Amino acid sequence: MKPTKPNKQPGEIRRILRLFAHDRARLAVVGALIVASSLISLASPFLLRDLLDVSLPTRNTSLSALLALGMVVVAVATSVLNVLQSRQSTLVGQGVMHRLRTAVYEHLQKLSLAFYTRTRTGEVQSRIASDIGSMQATVTNTATTVVSSGTTVIGTFVAMLALNWQLTLVSLILVPLFVLISKQVGGRRRKFVALRQERMADMSAMVADSLSVSGILLTRTMGRGDQLTDRFTTASAELADLEVQSSMTGRWRQSTIGIIIAVLPAAIYLAAAFTFSGTTGPVSIGTLVAFTTLQGQLFRPMMSLLSTGVEMQSSMAMFRRVFEYLDLPIDIPDAADPQPRGETRGELRFDGVTFRYPEADRDTLADIDLTVPAGRHVAVVGATGSGKTTLGYLGARLYEPDRGSITLDGVPLERLSLADLASVVGIVSQETFLLHASIADNLRFAKPDATDDELVAAARAAQIHQLIDELPDGYDTVVGERGYRFSGGEKQRLAIARMVLRNPQVLILDEATSALDNSTEAAVTAALANLSAGRTTLTIAHRLSTVRDADEIVVMAHGRIVERGSHDELAAADGAYAALLAKESAVPVAA
Repeated sequence: MKPTKPNKQPGEIRRILRLFAHDRARLAVVGALIVASSLISLASPFLLRDLLDVSLPTRNTSLSALLALGMVVVAVATSVLNVLQSRQSTLVGQGVMHRLRTAVYEHLQKLSLAFYTRTRTGEVQSRIASDIGSMQATVTNTATTVVSSGTTVIGTFVAMLALNWQLTLVSLILVPLFVLISKQVGGRRRKFVALRQERMADMSAMVADSLSVSGILLTRTMGRGDQLTDRFTTASAELADLEVQSSMTGRWRQSTIGIIIAVLPAAIYLAAAFTFSGTTGPVSIGTLVAFTTLQGQLFRPMMSLLSTGVEMQSSMAMFRRVFEYLDLPIDIPDAADPQPRGETRGELRFDGVTFRYPEADRDTLADIDLTVPAGRHVAVVGATGSGKTTLGYLGARLYEPDRGSITLDGVPLERLSLADLASVVGIVSQETFLLHASIADNLRFAKPDATDDELVAAARAAQIHQLIDELPDGYDTVVGERGYRFSGGEKQRLAIARMVLRNPQVLILDEATSALDNSTEAAVTAALANLSAGRTTLTIAHRLSTVRDADEIVVMAHGRIVERGSHDELAAADGAYAALLAKESAVPVAA
């Protein structure tokens, strides 16, 4: 059974309040400035009362000047205090936003590859940019509004009682109605905000997919530009409609409150005229003017408090979406007490490893026993879907096995810190990712402190230096989004150069040449040979021609190892490997 909203919301409110815990001292300063400003501003109605009831009727010019000067001093003091308070509250709000954005980004960095395979990139971007950005005004202004308006309401209420308690009761008779209306409006607006943020996430995902380099290439080649524009137009229209509904929710009810507040001074004048003895009675003109002034000072912050309550309810939807990401479990946690990394030999061992993807109907890998000896080259081949790539990902601990263990030099991978593991095990995959930055920046992503000479040496090892050197901007050339200024083979060699800088002891090559033509494959293969020299290498291969020289070839089918041996042994055995060889030789390879 799902928890009801009343039971769920207090926990969320406490969690939001904890966001401000880091700024307790600054919040105390803000609170002191607000209280001082609110209390000082309460002096003005009393100065006005004395001006009307005492100094003007008696023509006491010196007292009138003193009272007028007091009103000026109050105005200047409150303005200065408000500026100081505004700066401090903005610092608090922006500090909270900074920590929240950083916490979400840091948490997302710790999530496994599985999360990103099932989550749209635009959705992640929307949570960080749109949802947190939309919360900014609430986070920045809510605390100060609550303290400022709350102090003003309490102080004004006390001052009104001091002036005339009967008129105070008349003023407050409609307050419960205001609270009820605001609560209903806030509940309805929260629903619209949740729907609006979902639509914004959908639009963000649509933009990320269709306006990337890959998306534009697909759209142009498929002639789908008009259809995508229609889809975007429809989504934008739905979002605009939700924005209107959210904005207009309860607007007539709140307008009714505004009308009531506007006519309340007339009710006070009427009450003063007929409720008490005579038109002058015990209520003086000065007291009446001061009271209606205080009445305005009471209802403005009271409405501000109610509006803040409405905005907080609306913001709950965005807070909940952000908290959903912060609450995602880290399914591949860093070692709580990592084993110190000693001298690395590089033996990678799989013992009884079984793995199944979520919602899959069968195991992707079943009872895999495989040892990649230190400094040796083991190749894994098999048909598409046999589990080759998954095996490589498990070796780098991008996934965790459901059963069995994976060790590096006898140490379970989960006992090693993720940083140590990343420094020892490197992956070069078929899907090369390059940052939208210069070549030098892309290479230094592996080793930020690499010197220019080290960049050149790595590029030479990857057989890409000459090409870079011939570019007008050399290593300062911007590669473009996802490296689209370079061919597939050139991107692969840049990725290899980056891995040379990283210098891992264990290398996993995941079909790094399967999408290349023969001439490009030869260059990339030579670069990979340079990279693999002296390292433990696990090659996931599609083309069997690239693994003939491996120390051992492992053949997989349906998630299991069905054959293993050298190329000559397996070719002569006339089994699964020989069938793969025959199939490959029967398919013409593009030149």
